[in-house]
Amino acid sequence: MRKLIFAINMTLDGCVDHTKGNADDETHEYFTQFIRDGDLLVYGRKTYQLMVPFWPEIARTQSMTKALNEFARAFDSAQKIVFTRTLDSVEDKNTRIVRTDLHDEILRLKHEPGGNILTGGVSLPSQLIELGLVDEYRFVVSPVFAGEGRRLLGNTALPDQLQLQFVESKVFKSGSVALHYSKR
Repeated sequence: MRKLIFAINMTLDGCVDHTKGNADDETHEYFTQFIRDGDLLVYGRKTYQLMVPFWPEIARTQSMTKALNEFARAFDSAQKIVFTRTLDSVEDKNTRIVRTDLHDEILRLKHEPGGNILTGGVSLPSQLIELGLVDEYRFVVSPVFAGEGRRLLGNTALPDQLQLQFVESKVFKSGSVALHYSKR
């Protein structure tokens, strides 16, 4: 069965607002490999609209650093699903809209053949965590206190305490730490 893996950047004080951290080239290289190792990206509307059309445009123009250009190419070529009730269409050629029940659709996808299913953002992953569907967690923690901004699982009501098992960690030159956990 395919795994559903949640990954996100965050600050030391738990802020996951993409404008508050310091995602450097090494962080983007980490997430580029993460996307390449997966088979399908799953997003909610807000995260999807943060990513598209920005990253596909960078993939087309190759106008940023080597690490950002590589991330853009990996993102642009990946198959994507966006769960939305409000979007009528998507701009990205590799994306399809899904309007069915989140729980049932993710279970169906997990039972299909293929590689890992990857998710990021806040709202949709919070729902997936609440439903007990996330199998692994990847956090890249930046050595920054944001002081404000959206927090991970801020409005999520977990049925029980979620116990994770440590898998591995990697320290970046910037002082950021990539943490990898699996569900027990």
